[in-house]
Amino acid sequence: MGFVIKPSNKKLLLAAVIVFAALLVGMALWNFLAEWYASTPGIGTPISSAPENKSIRDEAIAVSVANRLDIPWALDFLPDGSIIFTERAGRIRLIDAREGLLLDSLLTIDEVVHTGEGGLLGIVVHPDFTRNPFIYVYYTYRNGTDLANKVVRFRMQGSNLLDDKLIIDGIPGASIHNGGRIKFGPDGLLYITTGDAAISNSAQDKNSLAGKILRLTDDGTVPANNPFPGSPVFSYGHRNPQGLAWDDRGRLWATEHGSQAYDELNLIEPGKNYGWPNIRGDEKAQGLTGPVLHSGTATWAPSGIAYFEGSLFFTGLRGQGLFEVIVDEKPALHRHLYRNFGRLRDVVAGPDNYLYILTSNRDGRGEPSEDDDRIIKINPKEID
Repeated sequence: MGFVIKPSNKKLLLAAVIVFAALLVGMALWNFLAEWYASTPGIGTPISSAPENKSIRDEAIAVSVANRLDIPWALDFLPDGSIIFTERAGRIRLIDAREGLLLDSLLTIDEVVHTGEGGLLGIVVHPDFTRNPFIYVYYTYRNGTDLANKVVRFRMQGSNLLDDKLIIDGIPGASIHNGGRIKFGPDGLLYITTGDAAISNSAQDKNSLAGKILRLTDDGTVPANNPFPGSPVFSYGHRNPQGLAWDDRGRLWATEHGSQAYDELNLIEPGKNYGWPNIRGDEKAQGLTGPVLHSGTATWAPSGIAYFEGSLFFTGLRGQGLFEVIVDEKPALHRHLYRNFGRLRDVVAGPDNYLYILTSNRDGRGEPSEDDDRIIKINPKEID
């Protein structure tokens, strides 16, 4: 005997099918609108999440350059393609272009105090290294009973770093908010980010070196055209900036750790006040400059930043990804490598047109794998 559906059951079945189909359509529409909204932020608007880029989610696309490192913080390239980098406990190390990672460090700086977020941080190679074979580093040290930060220059001779010269010292330090990024700009001058050293009002004090972006010549003197005569201060009102990069129009961009989220991407102009601790996010006040983009109530914990062919790429620590901002009239944000490599500290565009990225999973805040910490490289041209 065949199974017969009664007329009343047919009506119930038809109604159930219609309701189920409506739910499927509604869910699809909701997902589409959510993805569209997240991928089209406007200038100055919070970005609580960013779409993952499917084309580089697979770890196989990333090439390992070095592994089992001890909390690397910054890297730069020598003219022959060798990589020089810092480890936070005080070692300057080299990946030789021919021999690979050298087991012995170039130099261990005994004066470095590695505590909390402090230690041996930024490093940069002189832009005219052939004639001026200088390496600059930024590190935390003990000034009496207080922590402080300084920038020191070394002359590189073979695999030795010699003749240390103080560039600037007395930058306030603490176990948190030490800034630490140093870069040479297209003007040939040295730019230095400093944190507020956990005293937020210092960022508004132009007589303090805390919470600033500083600008000096390569020998540590103050440029005549700095915005505040006789002062190394280039911009102020910063909480904990950790990334510097210039785009192809010569504009300076900086990443900055916010307070309870509200991380920032700022477009830096000389003499401007970027608001900390008086404003954050979309807040406005006379004489204060807000961020181009901020994370809203989400957290990027941004650090190093690099510019490559129309995009800014910056690393996320708590955000555990590589963020990309396409620089146009309305910047858009994308996130790559989400949780593939954990916490990411620095990114540098290499001479081979690859992006070189440092992980930071052994800093006490991550979940390190056996191979951490690492330097990896990816081809940004493979990003859709």
